[in-house]
Amino acid sequence: MLKQRVLSAIVLIPIAFALLYLGGWWYVALIAVFGLLAGYEAYSMLRGNGYEPLTGWGLLLIGGFILLPMLSPQDGSGLALWLTVSILLTLTRALFHASSAPATDWALTVGIAFYVGTGIYHATRLRLLPDGLWWVVTALLLTWITDSGAYFIGTSVGRHRMAPRLSPKKTWEGTLGGGVVGILAALLLGPALLHLPWTQALILGLAVAVVAPVGDLAESMFKRQCGVKDSGHWIPGHGGAFDRIDSLLFVFPTVYWLAVWWTG
Repeated sequence: MLKQRVLSAIVLIPIAFALLYLGGWWYVALIAVFGLLAGYEAYSMLRGNGYEPLTGWGLLLIGGFILLPMLSPQDGSGLALWLTVSILLTLTRALFHASSAPATDWALTVGIAFYVGTGIYHATRLRLLPDGLWWVVTALLLTWITDSGAYFIGTSVGRHRMAPRLSPKKTWEGTLGGGVVGILAALLLGPALLHLPWTQALILGLAVAVVAPVGDLAESMFKRQCGVKDSGHWIPGHGGAFDRIDSLLFVFPTVYWLAVWWTG
């Protein structure tokens, strides 16, 4: 498993960073692949558990969130319009949805689309900021360092289960240890890549240390209820796209708003 994870990372990480560096529509294409796959996996898990979400409509909504930052100004009007249109269109479609629980299926359709879509939306908005390349790089590195620290520390010394109902292997020792490692990394990366003062770097590290494990647990909640170990099998050793971006769906919005706050 570890060998597969390493080999997949060796192949995928250079491609991802190349598209991230190019920015613009190249970066949007990267975001679209992961966002749409993650949405598809989430809807597939729900269908396997007896629900009937409107998968095509949900993916359409996620696609709108992906494209919106490139097409609308940053005053929020585009996002507000898309949210309104999303609710009205899908609710109208649900009126003709031939299932035993159309209201539940509509709520799941919109909930997943907003959950994945808003995280992806902020990933693109973050890249469009001044120094957006380095903000995204920092967010990715801090998330991976925090997650990796939690994994290795948890498997080595973890004893106290953090959320056994959702993720039996996640421990308090691993989560706290990963958080400490992530904060230390932020104190190095924040000043080096973003020229942040140490106080802002500390806040950034603390924020990622808090929201990254919450994002991981949020996806675990869906997997646990649906009785699956991985959201998909697209990436050998890593599971599905949803598995790969679960923490980032919480990290990107958090980092974006910190960046907006600090850079004006």
